[in-house]
Amino acid sequence: MAVASTLALVGPALAQDASPTPLKLELNRLEPSGEACRTYLVVDNSRGAALKSLKVDLFAFDTEGVAQKRLAVELGPIPDKKTIVRLFDFPTIACPKIGRVLLNDVLACEGGQATRETCLERIVTESKSTAAFAR
Repeated sequence: MAVASTLALVGPALAQDASPTPLKLELNRLEPSGEACRTYLVVDNSRGAALKSLKVDLFAFDTEGVAQKRLAVELGPIPDKKTIVRLFDFPTIACPKIGRVLLNDVLACEGGQATRETCLERIVTESKSTAAFAR
């Protein structure tokens, strides 16, 4: 009986440990930069291991929902248990025209036991900008 009750307590803890630690990507801000739209992306790895590389495939959609620009962005290196901000530009598109940014895929993910698939599974997207950010 004691073994069964111990397993009942340990079982849920093991299940929680098996779930991937989230890697939060937040579309924080869009601002004009010449003919481009400068993008501020917050990468919250405050609960994960360091990544040497995290390269993502992004699409910018206009306010009508039509794909406008595709961009591959290197977000790494990302230190362990750290939050960082990365800036990049969507060329030749005005910020007010961007209605949504889509995380289309993870192109590369290196560091520790990370793989492209495990990194994609860990990513959670949020937006504080006028444009939505989805995966």
